[in-house]
Amino acid sequence: MLEVSADGLAVLDRHGRFVLLNPAAEHILGSPGGGLLGQAAPFDLGAGEELRRTPWPVPDGRRRDLEYRLAPGLRGLGPGGGYAVWFKDVTEVLRQQERLTAIVRAASSVADVWSLRSTLEAVAREIVMTANIAAVQILALDDPQDELRLLGMAGFGDARDFTERLSACRRLGARVRFMDAFQQGEPVVVPHRKPVIMADPAWAPLHAIMDHPDWDGFVSMPMVVRGRTLGVINAYYVPAEDPGADSLAFLKAMADHAAVAIDTAALLAGTRSHERRRLARDLHDSVVQQLFSMRMQAKALRAHLDRTDADADVTVVRAGAEELAELAEAALADLRGLVFELRPLELAERGLIGAVQAQAADLEARTGLVVDVHAHGDVEPGLGIDAQEDLYRIVQEALHNVVKHARAGEVRIRFGRSAEGGVFVEVTDDGCGLDRVNGAAAPGAAGRETLGLVSMRERAERWGGTLSAGPHAAGGWTVGVTLPAPPARDGRTR
Repeated sequence: MLEVSADGLAVLDRHGRFVLLNPAAEHILGSPGGGLLGQAAPFDLGAGEELRRTPWPVPDGRRRDLEYRLAPGLRGLGPGGGYAVWFKDVTEVLRQQERLTAIVRAASSVADVWSLRSTLEAVAREIVMTANIAAVQILALDDPQDELRLLGMAGFGDARDFTERLSACRRLGARVRFMDAFQQGEPVVVPHRKPVIMADPAWAPLHAIMDHPDWDGFVSMPMVVRGRTLGVINAYYVPAEDPGADSLAFLKAMADHAAVAIDTAALLAGTRSHERRRLARDLHDSVVQQLFSMRMQAKALRAHLDRTDADADVTVVRAGAEELAELAEAALADLRGLVFELRPLELAERGLIGAVQAQAADLEARTGLVVDVHAHGDVEPGLGIDAQEDLYRIVQEALHNVVKHARAGEVRIRFGRSAEGGVFVEVTDDGCGLDRVNGAAAPGAAGRETLGLVSMRERAERWGGTLSAGPHAAGGWTVGVTLPAPPARDGRTR
């Protein structure tokens, strides 16, 4: 049993040192050939027989997470006996759980069509990362007769015209099995589907695309929310892999999250359409009317001056000018109120740090980039909403530049207070710094500022702040902005 077990099995002496390891244990611990015998094991001898977890550094410098169960009282190892330990490597399982948590978080916070597509692209990539799935499509459909909307795809080659080719196949009479899943609201499992498709002339428009992944079996999982089917997730399984109960449960969970994201985006789109109409109505009823009154008052003043000589009635002119100023002030106040409503929703709901954290979570789910947000102390009290929005936009533009230019794997966003009591933000990546990417200079590398950097600098300077951008010593790029301490009032008037 020791030799053939796929899990790690080990015997420890009463001091917790390795006495015996099976081949699987040596492989998991990264030290074949008995190199660990006599060394201390990472397991807690007082853990009893309950399931525990512990980290283990392997020789190549990486860390593995081990799940183990320890049985004390093993005889034959001298006074005090020893311990038998069963363990396995759960590193990838834990990492997948972390990735899925990020996906679920992104799906629950989807804000519009753009973030919906980025979220579902991330969901598709996550599904393909499972060991037995070669390719995935996420398709939304309002009605069987309507055109499909491809919201996410992974594992295929160049498949930008997939929906057009699929429509051509349907016109040729191809039997589209995922329509059964959509209409019945139940998963459809079809073993050995690829040979059937590749042999059917009705599927000819899609042969080039469908032949690229190495797959055989097919599952279509409906995306259902509140009793309504919104589309399907199609999973293409590698040869010799049949979708078992665990795999189907995983697909259903991902389909549920995708359905919630699609439904949320649709609800928000309807809400925002209503909000846009309301804002347009408010703009017409307040600001437009006030501006119209200002125009009429200005014409009346000019007509009065035209009718009189140089000794015009100063009282009349002064009264008209004062009324004009009052109308302008009212229009300005209404405009500020409307502009406030058009700010990023997260700023009003979560504050600056929370809004940036939500932005970071969406970026991680969409691109795989690791984004760490850290705030030193409380940076938000006293910071007006206008200044918060400008800082948010600066971070947004800096992250956009990282994704577009930097070839980075990690970004750190740091908020804090400056020595003078102001607020600073740093966005640092581990990317290519001054290297050129696809013929375009990395941010700031060309000797002149890009439009994005100019915009960031203007946002900082409008608050008396400064902005810097350039490579740092460890490689990569840093964008830093510092705003002075806000006055007693938030200083919204500009």
